[in-house]
Amino acid sequence: MKVEDFDMFCTLLKQRSGLVLTKDKAYLLESRLMPIARKWSVKGLDELAAMVRTRKDEALLRDITEAMTTNESSFFRDQKPFDLFKSVVLPLQMPSRQAKKSIRIWSAACSSGQEAYSLLMTLNDEGHKVAGWKFDIVGTDISAEMVAKAKAGLYTQFEVQRGLPITHLVKYFKQVGDKWQISDDLRARVQFREYNLLSDLSPLGQFDVIFCRNVLIYFDQPTKTKVLEAMARMLPPDGVLYLGGAETVLGITDKFKPMEGQRGLYQLASAPAPKIG
Repeated sequence: MKVEDFDMFCTLLKQRSGLVLTKDKAYLLESRLMPIARKWSVKGLDELAAMVRTRKDEALLRDITEAMTTNESSFFRDQKPFDLFKSVVLPLQMPSRQAKKSIRIWSAACSSGQEAYSLLMTLNDEGHKVAGWKFDIVGTDISAEMVAKAKAGLYTQFEVQRGLPITHLVKYFKQVGDKWQISDDLRARVQFREYNLLSDLSPLGQFDVIFCRNVLIYFDQPTKTKVLEAMARMLPPDGVLYLGGAETVLGITDKFKPMEGQRGLYQLASAPAPKIG
């Protein structure tokens, strides 16, 4: 691939998705964009780059962006965040919300929906502890293809074997051909929509809990700061932000601080230390 074409694709991806690619990732760009070249009936990445420069076709730009965004996900990924949701987040937030009995949760960059559905299964397993409560879960992703898959709730045998306990497969899924579909009840309780984290986030509204795990690692520091500070404006004083194990707010923004003793959980810098249990 020509250097100028690599740079052009990198600039395009940075502008549209926040994704930052270094020169050692040229192989990744080539492997993921060759299927797009074939789809658009051009011979290779040189011709694809020329098409981008001359046509400015939004459908083409969308295909390129979606091909490069990482859609790695699994049910109950890392498990610990879901355990902390039960043992830390719910006990922290439920007492102050007894009157309205409502908690709103955002699964940002939700990919094909496993995180959002894992949260719903976690809540269902809590049974009487959350009886009468409304949990409004919103999942967003930049990829229209991933959002469509999340809405369908249809997963391969491989996907349901990754992290999903067999008891949950039996309880919450039905077999459809050679795939497994999550129950209509759970699908009806989560809203999935296409959304770019680089856009104005305010139309999404306010959330009590934001899951933004393993997303910031693909952004440069100014983009991380922009996204985190926008999320800070979406949380109440006792709101909780989840980040991935390799991510942090330190040195990026002063709007958040780590929740004491809780790896991966963050609260607003102005929030008092949580009193749980």
